[in-house]
Amino acid sequence: MSLAELVALEQRHAVPTYVRSPVQFVRGEGVYLYDDAGNQYLDFLAGISVLNVGHCHQIVVAAVQAQVAALTHVSNLYYTEPAMRLSRALAESSLGGKVFLCNSGAEANEAAIKLARRHRPGGGIVVLRDAFHGRTYGALSATPQEAKQAPFAPLVPGFVACEKDPDALTAAVGPGTAAVLLEPIQGEGGVLPLAPELLGAAREACDREGAVLIFDEVQTGMGRTGTLWAYEQTGVVPDALTSAKALGGGLPIGALITGERLADTLRPGDHGSTFAGGPVACAAALVALELCSDPALLAHVRSAGERLMAALGELPFIISVRGRGLLVGAELAPGLSAPGLAARALLQERLVINATGPSSLRLEPPLIVTEAQVDEAVRRLARVA
Repeated sequence: MSLAELVALEQRHAVPTYVRSPVQFVRGEGVYLYDDAGNQYLDFLAGISVLNVGHCHQIVVAAVQAQVAALTHVSNLYYTEPAMRLSRALAESSLGGKVFLCNSGAEANEAAIKLARRHRPGGGIVVLRDAFHGRTYGALSATPQEAKQAPFAPLVPGFVACEKDPDALTAAVGPGTAAVLLEPIQGEGGVLPLAPELLGAAREACDREGAVLIFDEVQTGMGRTGTLWAYEQTGVVPDALTSAKALGGGLPIGALITGERLADTLRPGDHGSTFAGGPVACAAALVALELCSDPALLAHVRSAGERLMAALGELPFIISVRGRGLLVGAELAPGLSAPGLAARALLQERLVINATGPSSLRLEPPLIVTEAQVDEAVRRLARVA
């Protein structure tokens, strides 16, 4: 179908929850996307940090093809090897406890919220300003952004929004607190790394009050920041973490991973999901996890991220650059529109990036991006400012 035909179908039949750019992508390969006219685009968004291993990685494709030809679904009433192997691999790669598999980042955070409440029934959950944890009701209630929350009030009670200040967070955590839930780097909030002092204060406050510390690593995990999990660079170990996005190598999957302390907190019947841990998504995730754990790739992410941030910092219309690894945010000079610049980059230079706010750009290419592709992306961006 033509782009015009798709737009007509959307207007007639699709609920209008997305603002789509006028491009129809039909194929992806590595760091490149191709539209219906055969034009090539340099992808520096990776499906919002989903394609960490690149588009249609041949090993992921082969694993999916083999599994879909053998078994697609049986439900969690029975065992399947991919789900159990993935649970082991995730636990051993991180906190050493147990894993609940689900279908998305929002679902992983919902599971984490239930885990915290099961640990301390009725307890409050402290979250941070500028956070984003998802759009389902519990995850939305943990996302203190007025524009996202207001149309859907009343929300789930018991969430306390805290300023990103160590003293404020320390004061917010008390005997009735079940958990502190935070992102090591606030991706949707504008690629905002949390200060080490803030993370340390969260750990100390949770230890003092018997609350649990949960890291939302939906966007920062799977090698995005230069280590498999972002917490590895912080000096702070959470009690649980959530993963999704890049975990499936392009397929939808999420996971709640616990440390040993919380491994058996959720009990039979406490939580479930029809499609969670499906064989096909788990087969893809096993490959993606192995690829993203490669020390050589992680070292490359760190060096490529430094190159990207340094090059962006040289552009005259960018006043600051922040991030870690290949999760990068750039703040534009006053008067420039980030959404407008991202649109021009797409349509004029065939560079895929996005805006996280009126003046903030986000760049997060597949982790396999080359230095030459980093340089080319910056050149394309410079031409549309």
